[in-house]
Amino acid sequence: MYKISEFSELTGLSKETLRYYAEVGLLEPAYIHPDNRYKYYDDGSYFLALMLGKLRTLGFTIQEMVKVMEDESFSHMEELLLEKRKKIDEEIQGLQEKLADIDAFLKSGREEDE
Repeated sequence: MYKISEFSELTGLSKETLRYYAEVGLLEPAYIHPDNRYKYYDDGSYFLALMLGKLRTLGFTIQEMVKVMEDESFSHMEELLLEKRKKIDEEIQGLQEKLADIDAFLKSGREEDE
């Protein structure tokens, strides 16, 4: 069993993040001491913590991560990743359109100066 500080160092997730994940039901401590309320995590929590960290770096929202964790078999993981990929592609396309609009606006301003 790992204290929250040890588990934080082990997983790279901050203590605050671990507390928040427990609060929203993403990653419950394996044991909470009844006297001092200290939270302890076990080796089984390690994989889940690493996966949550990876999902966060991929841009998953808390709601999306909850959806992943609710599927204990992770049988829909590929589907959720493909959905996320599609959303990112759409965001990229939207940003590229904004860049094109900015470039056109800049170009029109330069033409007026000439």
